[in-house]
Amino acid sequence: MDVLRTEQDFYDLAMAYFRKASEQHVTYAEVFFDPQAHTSRGVQFETVINGIDRARDDAPMDVQLIMCFLRDRDASDAMRTLEQAAPFKRKIKGVGLDSDERNNPPIKFRHVFATARAEGYRLTMHCDVDQQDSVRHIWQCLDEIGVERIDHGVNCLEDKALIDRLAKDTIGLTVCPISNRWVADGLKEAELKSMLDHGLKATVNSDDPAYFGGYITENFAEVARAGLTRHEIEQLAQNAFDIAWR
Repeated sequence: MDVLRTEQDFYDLAMAYFRKASEQHVTYAEVFFDPQAHTSRGVQFETVINGIDRARDDAPMDVQLIMCFLRDRDASDAMRTLEQAAPFKRKIKGVGLDSDERNNPPIKFRHVFATARAEGYRLTMHCDVDQQDSVRHIWQCLDEIGVERIDHGVNCLEDKALIDRLAKDTIGLTVCPISNRWVADGLKEAELKSMLDHGLKATVNSDDPAYFGGYITENFAEVARAGLTRHEIEQLAQNAFDIAWR
């Protein structure tokens, strides 16, 4: 990431994604960004947000920004990032939590997310596929943090009570098939089918598309080749509209 230094760098990076996504007929995207990955290198917070936001203004699609905290850093560092975001609050729709999940449970950031909620941000958190204590972490997201969505979340299928809770509260689940194949044993297409069968608001997403080698079209194509039906794919697309933070 060392090549990302100026506001124009962040503009160019964001526009490259927006153009690619638009070519795949994406009309609306909610994009994660990790300011700590850049402020820790000496880049100013405003350099990051202003570059991305300027690209959003010029994008050939509608875009919302979700600011993620790096969970392998201290909660105090996340709180400083939230404070840095205050002057740019209108540019940021919600906050999330990503990076290394091991020994970094959601509850570690309970106060940060409570503060973010009080300030009007929407809330989501990563509970990545097949991680240590995945099911417990999803429960913490619901009971201790009060998120509206779970990013990834495939391991919810290991707990019937958790499935019922997610369905009852219509919690969105942003499943990322191609990245699943990098970190687990395949696309998890059977689990994706099961999530739909249970009435969960599962969706298909691209995760870090350039890194994992698949944008949204490639992810839909992969699950179609793996056996999901046209009806199931249509339901996944409809779920994305249902859980969008528009």
